Amino acid sequence: MAKRPRAVHQLTVAQFEATFPDEEACQAYLVARRWPEGVTCPRCGNAELYDASSYKPFHWQCRACAPQGYRFSCIAGTIFENTNKPLRDWYRVIHLMLVSKKGMSALQIMRYMGFGSYKTAWYMCHRVRVALAERDFKKLGGVVEVDETYVGGKAKNRHPDDRGKGRGPHHSGKSFVAGAVQRKGNVVARVVANVKRVTLEAFIHEAVSKKVSLLITDNWTSYRKLGKEFPHAIIDHKSAYVVGAIHTNTIEGFWSIIKRGAVGAFHKVSAKYLPLYVAEFQFRYNNRMNADIFGAAISGC
Repeated sequence: MAKRPRAVHQLTVAQFEATFPDEEACQAYLVARRWPEGVTCPRCGNAELYDASSYKPFHWQCRACAPQGYRFSCIAGTIFENTNKPLRDWYRVIHLMLVSKKGMSALQIMRYMGFGSYKTAWYMCHRVRVALAERDFKKLGGVVEVDETYVGGKAKNRHPDDRGKGRGPHHSGKSFVAGAVQRKGNVVARVVANVKRVTLEAFIHEAVSKKVSLLITDNWTSYRKLGKEFPHAIIDHKSAYVVGAIHTNTIEGFWSIIKRGAVGAFHKVSAKYLPLYVAEFQFRYNNRMNADIFGAAISGC
């Protein structure tokens, strides 16, 4: 049974070098994170394995799910499988993405890591973002703020054919992101098709618990009927931004991190891959107090 690695919040460069001096240390760390109770077959879950490490380190063979035996390594079934980059390079990329509050672009990672092509860095970053996506989460409770935002460039900077008709963010070609955050807790953010009542209510039902003590929104019309299902408070930004405990400053702070990252670090985020970037920012935010954020990221890979 592999010993669970010691939790270190936001590894420094010195700590990273000491923890992962070589490829063998990286493999041992991955085994300890994936199988703390002992190695099992990634296909069938069988724990009775033949240890093939004597002739090939960190390799095992399962005779339960294949007639000739299924041979696998510690990277089988992970984002590291079928790539020609060593684990230590993957770990460095993940580390860089986690310690950068507003994210780090693939171009900057290419320069830092010395990769021969931008495509390599871009590919690795997107695979990591897929792994960071939180598919299972506990619904938000307590005091929850809900808001929506628009991500994308100004309409005047777009090609005339892509600007859309009409005025305002609904017609500018921007992408819509809905978010809910629990005070002093986690955030749930999703790219949505639009900001109509049906769409936003479906998102709220997915993200917010029925036992929420207070749901706070602005006065956007799509939120008007939430009071029938939740204890609902509205802050009208035309007259005030804070009325006692009634405000949406927490979720607005999360939006500012995303937008500063999109403008300052990535410069351009396409609508196609926006959900992955949102997942990255959500993971960093939800693990900001996690003593083992790097280990949590590796577990998801």
